[in-house]
Amino acid sequence: AGRVTALIGSSGCGKSTFLRTLNRMSDLVEGTRVEGSLTFHGEEVFSPNVDVTELRRRVGMVFQKPNPFPMSIYDNVAYGPRTHGRWNRAALDDIVERSLRAAAIWDEVKDCLKKDALGLSGGQQQRVCIARALAVKPSILILDDTTSAVDLETEKYIQEQLANLDFPCTKLIVAQRVSTTKKADRIIVLKDGCISEIGTHEELVKLGGYYTEICTLQEAIDLPESTTEGGEQ
Repeated sequence: AGRVTALIGSSGCGKSTFLRTLNRMSDLVEGTRVEGSLTFHGEEVFSPNVDVTELRRRVGMVFQKPNPFPMSIYDNVAYGPRTHGRWNRAALDDIVERSLRAAAIWDEVKDCLKKDALGLSGGQQQRVCIARALAVKPSILILDDTTSAVDLETEKYIQEQLANLDFPCTKLIVAQRVSTTKKADRIIVLKDGCISEIGTHEELVKLGGYYTEICTLQEAIDLPESTTEGGEQ
């Protein structure tokens, strides 16, 4: 518990498709076929006896595109706990604040919690969705390129907050930035729908494979931007 696994690979290589099987979000995609075995705490995920609602509480997921509910910021974050029987107002207030703090948005919305979440900016909506997922204290939190809509400083702060949650939670992160994957405990590299490499950042760089190619390409792209930012500072 608490470990971070990062998935990286080119667009269309199967990252999101794979992730959607972990909490059976794939059930909602018409025509999806799943083969093989997938277990969570010893139980077959695709067994007809599985309580899918409970599975999705324990395996939370935040998508790349923000999807806040059409309700207030407060009600978005409180939605999960209420669904699972938490109605005490003081307890909900505490859950909402802790979750919004962990998602690095509390200071921005603490004075407007009754505001419709759909009226927030894209980056703010995404952070509310992260808070909503954290509110039910999932055993696993899946972030499907979730922080691509926020700036690097905010992304770094969110990562720091997620690393210090007050409950055990394994994080599975899809990332496009090497700056994100290098901090993971383990990196899974997908290529053409298959796992091509697994290891830490240092191990994969030494391997000199596809991950190294990604790192080299991003360094070449980021170098002029870094130089410019340094000059402005």
